[in-house]
Amino acid sequence: MIQPFDDIYFMKKALNEAEIAFDKGEVPVGAVIVMQNQIIAKAHNLTETLGDVTAHAEMQVFTAAANYLGGKFLKECTLYVTLEPCQMCAGASYWTQIGKIVYGASEPKRGFKALNTTLHPKTEVVNGILEEECADLLKRFFRNRRG
Repeated sequence: MIQPFDDIYFMKKALNEAEIAFDKGEVPVGAVIVMQNQIIAKAHNLTETLGDVTAHAEMQVFTAAANYLGGKFLKECTLYVTLEPCQMCAGASYWTQIGKIVYGASEPKRGFKALNTTLHPKTEVVNGILEEECADLLKRFFRNRRG
């Protein structure tokens, strides 16, 4: 029997959030936080909507998860995000002590790996989950923007 709650399942939920961002004219990045196979928070980029450069999907979902749990640490949680976190979001993930980060598309210029951003030493990282779907949505967004 196939496990219904795997990385692909939850990345599809993050992609749903990215589609919402796309429809709002936001850079289409979506994120969900999962604890014990349950989504406890979901969000997408809101930088344009809020006029706030820090309103990345990850920052939004960290706040929502902390509010849900009533505490700032996300040690038992997994972040699913459609794009490799930037330096800011990776830094915030350090402070949340998130247990695991799973991302789809890589960000070779501004991603935390390219910038050598330190994650929490106990944070596990998995990349490339639904990478093509995640990257295609971003490419479609920027192609549409360029006209």
